[in-house]
Amino acid sequence: MAVDDGRFILRSVARRPADPRWRDPPAPPSVAAMTTPLASLRRRIDVRTIDDAECVASVLLAILVAQAIGATNVSWAAFAGYMVMRGHLLETVQRGLLRVVGTLAGGLLALAAIPLIAPHWWLAAPGILTIGTVTLYKAITAKRAYAWLFVGLTFAMVLYDKLHDPEIPLASFVQTRILETVAGTAACVVVSLLSALTLRRLWPAERNAATGIAGWNWPAFRHAAQGGLALGLLVMVSAWFDVPALSASAITIMAVMLVPLSGIGASGFVPVSWRLVYRLIGGLAGAIFAAAFLFVGAGSAPLLILGTALGVAVGRHIENGDHAHRYAGTQFTLAILVTLVPDSYAGAVITPGLERLAGTLVGMAVIEPVLLLWHLFAPRREKTAAERSEPGGI
Repeated sequence: MAVDDGRFILRSVARRPADPRWRDPPAPPSVAAMTTPLASLRRRIDVRTIDDAECVASVLLAILVAQAIGATNVSWAAFAGYMVMRGHLLETVQRGLLRVVGTLAGGLLALAAIPLIAPHWWLAAPGILTIGTVTLYKAITAKRAYAWLFVGLTFAMVLYDKLHDPEIPLASFVQTRILETVAGTAACVVVSLLSALTLRRLWPAERNAATGIAGWNWPAFRHAAQGGLALGLLVMVSAWFDVPALSASAITIMAVMLVPLSGIGASGFVPVSWRLVYRLIGGLAGAIFAAAFLFVGAGSAPLLILGTALGVAVGRHIENGDHAHRYAGTQFTLAILVTLVPDSYAGAVITPGLERLAGTLVGMAVIEPVLLLWHLFAPRREKTAAERSEPGGI
């Protein structure tokens, strides 16, 4: 026998007389019944669809695990369940470990430093400027970029939430953030493992190459320092004005600064501005999508879960597309998760989605002037030839 595209072609081993009694036997019924539908299924379903399904399963399992352990911010576990997932099992495991390690390190750093600097804006501003600059630089250049990203993100989230509400119990806040990350990551790894043993045997995914650059890189440091400066300015502004969505604003600043090193060149103003636009469009579309399900569902858990699953599938499909606005797909999904994954479905409201949008706008208002001033007055130089993929959005 020979196999061609899943169809068995039977050939006679010897020429037989043209006698009706001598005919090639039909394929065994079990083989004919099983292989033809399987080949047809493989043609109809592509790798993108499998990845969409994995993300939906991972998010739903993350929600279940977070609810079971009594997490106080279930949507953050859903975030981890979505963002950690990659097509290859080993890449998913590595990404999950980096996210957990980075969150743990950032949480411990927050416990040590924030009680000292949070009461005084003139200490908090240079503190977050320094930590933001270092972690952004490493998130752009280091081999373990994803861990460095979450060191900075976790520290920033805890600091700005503490600035917004000084009465927050710091230790329990850090602890639940770590537990939510572990819950989402564990769910993601379980789904990825099951998929590797089943679906990925038919629809395998390639593992992405490791990234990182060797040695010092001035454009990357300058770019990271601009992000750190914006984080420091956010502290100063919040000390004088009642700024909404401080934590979401800090996340926006750090996330949009994560552009490939090859795109920074003499100024990162243009690529960062496009990321801000995609973040705003994706977040707005996700909030509208979530609002529709909130209105129809009226606190119904099954309908909100259905909206979550549909939103994750649509957002991931956009994110995996071969086009320039993939980042909008990520933000579409995260806006849905922050809105349709409440701690209690009976209390689901649109407020978290609106706060995320407010954070995008405030972050844009702080980071854009910093980048624009450098863009207008900086000397023009050739872009660096170094290439690396985006280390991961949030």
